[in-house]
Amino acid sequence: MFVPVVGSNNRPLMPTTPARARRWIESGKATPFFKKGVFCVRLNAKPLSHNYQPIAVGSDPGSKRSGFTVKSRTHTYLNIQTDAIDWVKDRVEVRRNMRRGRRFRNTPCRQNRTNPSVNKNRIPPSTKARWQWQLRIAKWLTLMFPISTFVVEDVKAKTGKGAKKWNTSFNPREVGKRWFYSEIEKIAHLEILQGFDSCKMRQDLGLFKSKQKLSNLFEAHCVDSWVLANWYIGGHIQPDNTKLIEVIPLEFYPRQLHRLQHSTGHVRSRYGGNLSAEFKRGSIVKHPKYGFCYVGGWQESPTKKDPQRKTISLHALKTSKRLCQNAAPTDCKFLSYNSWRSAN
Repeated sequence: MFVPVVGSNNRPLMPTTPARARRWIESGKATPFFKKGVFCVRLNAKPLSHNYQPIAVGSDPGSKRSGFTVKSRTHTYLNIQTDAIDWVKDRVEVRRNMRRGRRFRNTPCRQNRTNPSVNKNRIPPSTKARWQWQLRIAKWLTLMFPISTFVVEDVKAKTGKGAKKWNTSFNPREVGKRWFYSEIEKIAHLEILQGFDSCKMRQDLGLFKSKQKLSNLFEAHCVDSWVLANWYIGGHIQPDNTKLIEVIPLEFYPRQLHRLQHSTGHVRSRYGGNLSAEFKRGSIVKHPKYGFCYVGGWQESPTKKDPQRKTISLHALKTSKRLCQNAAPTDCKFLSYNSWRSAN
């Protein structure tokens, strides 16, 4: 594994080895820090020279999981496997049912839009959330590596015979991927390959792809992303680094007026939101008892001395298991904002 390096102005430089990064830290030439779970170093002085090598990122988007590989001609720096955001469709349906339910009660609600204007290039929320997640990972990698090219395996949607209008404009997957490609081209050069091209290149190299799409093995998704990056940048006939980081997005519930079902006494309590006490949900904190963890929800825990006392729940970084529900916000030290976790 290589250590990403950034300059004093946070501009990404060429990665270095762990031994050299350790010497830089001990001598005071660099400062260690974490960038969303990846260990990096920041140079305290301006480097004498900038010797950049072309670095390509191979991307294999999938419906459940996706693979990313950061590679140069001499080294494979990073392999990432991510879970897809697949809960937005259900959340939108719940929101719609709650909004419709309020129309039959004596409570404020938004009036029904009987004739909304239809935009043919509109991206559904579920589709947009999937491609936005892919874009977030791409932008995260550009903050650590001087990436020059993205190589993406094209996603083909199901088309209908003679349905030109549906195939070109109203298919959500086609509209979503075109939006993603346009955003990637703003960052770096983009190369698009078809699925049968990556399959042929993988077979020519004698590489095996696992049929277990939900496994955390290199052969599940990262093998295709490595082949895509190696096709453009070259340098290897076999993967030199098969270690990967598994990135899982955190699921947050937006603020709702109340829960779906009332509690005892016909009282509908509030639910969801982005803030837990004074912390943003998902923030990484350090607790004296539970160590490094991230912030979940919160609840009101009034006492005689403090009638407005609030407590927060803490979750483990790797397993997302809830550690406690009654942590005091004053006992937690804020470290960083976060919206995903690493399972390894």
